[in-house]
Amino acid sequence: MATPPRTAIALAPMTDDHAPAVMAIYQQGIDEGNATFETGAPPWSAFDTSKLPAHRLVALDRQGQVVGWTAVSRVSARPAYAGVVEHSVYVSPAARGAGVGRALLEALIVSTEKAGIWTIQAGIFPENTASLALHESVGFRVLGRRERVGRHHGIWRDVLLVERRSTVVE
Repeated sequence: MATPPRTAIALAPMTDDHAPAVMAIYQQGIDEGNATFETGAPPWSAFDTSKLPAHRLVALDRQGQVVGWTAVSRVSARPAYAGVVEHSVYVSPAARGAGVGRALLEALIVSTEKAGIWTIQAGIFPENTASLALHESVGFRVLGRRERVGRHHGIWRDVLLVERRSTVVE
């Protein structure tokens, strides 16, 4: 199988104007069944307030259309965890395999490290091999497996906990 060509994209801060496209891409990932336990994208207002504004990015294609996004949320309000965030990254099906996810994660790493964040983590279904490979390619490692941690459409699912520790933030 031939490698898909790299897509020319631009990264930009996520704004309210991107909301419809961001939520549509999120819903596509939800519908595919291996991205999240969620069964529906939340209202934009809930999404917007749950994500840290300084670390929300969209990938735009040559026509200015959103083809992917990434965002983070705090894992805890406790001061000891001030440098730990949980992230999400989603790419539209048509843009997958073209470097969009990698570009988003690389930019997210730069953004979070500049802000003093030392750990980015996520939970990934083991069946989502493309996401696992992407994360590994930018320095994430699998810490462990949470077995049968939740039901998804009536089926018990495992989740792999992945993290990337900063090499520059002490």
